[in-house]
Amino acid sequence: MTALQDQLDEITSNTRRLVQAERLAVGERAVEELFASGIEERILPVGAAAPEFALKDSSGRLVKSADLLALGPLVVKFFRGRWCPYCMTELEAWRDLYARLRACGGLLVAVSPQIERQSDFMVSQHGLPFPVLSDPGCKVTEGFGLVYTVPQYYRDYYRSILVNIPFVNGDESWKLPLPATYVVGRNGRVVFAEAHADFRVRPEPEDGLAAVCAVAKR
Repeated sequence: MTALQDQLDEITSNTRRLVQAERLAVGERAVEELFASGIEERILPVGAAAPEFALKDSSGRLVKSADLLALGPLVVKFFRGRWCPYCMTELEAWRDLYARLRACGGLLVAVSPQIERQSDFMVSQHGLPFPVLSDPGCKVTEGFGLVYTVPQYYRDYYRSILVNIPFVNGDESWKLPLPATYVVGRNGRVVFAEAHADFRVRPEPEDGLAAVCAVAKR
């Protein structure tokens, strides 16, 4: 199976070939500023207690982290939204190894600020077998140290390419999460945590899976 980062690098390569340099520079500036903010250093670290949460899935059903952790270790996959091709490629990679995750005794939820209707479209379109949860205003995501506010110049860029984040998220906050992968053990402690200021870089699902299988054996 092709490594996830190789698939993401192909998206980046195609984008650079098709998009004008001055438009690409807008995204590069945003990534550089986010990295310079030090947000990567402030994410909830391995060993910390993961915040408990109760969020609605794409069908409106309330999903509680405590209930999931009673069954096994939990992967919490934070993503930006269905409008992000990198996010969708990553979630499809998790979809394709989900059976192996379950065989290890693990569970997975994907969390974004998008409204339930958007998640419902996404689940159907991409055949996702795990719950996709809505975190309005990134309130739960904030507890993991992942939230930032999109700067004005990047809002203008998103609007110019018809990505209407306030519509997708159901609010005007322009808050987004760093894409991140967490693995939480049944005791509620973080055993794997990885997030990047550059949205084009993601942890390999195989690494998250290995963390789940390791903690499930304890």
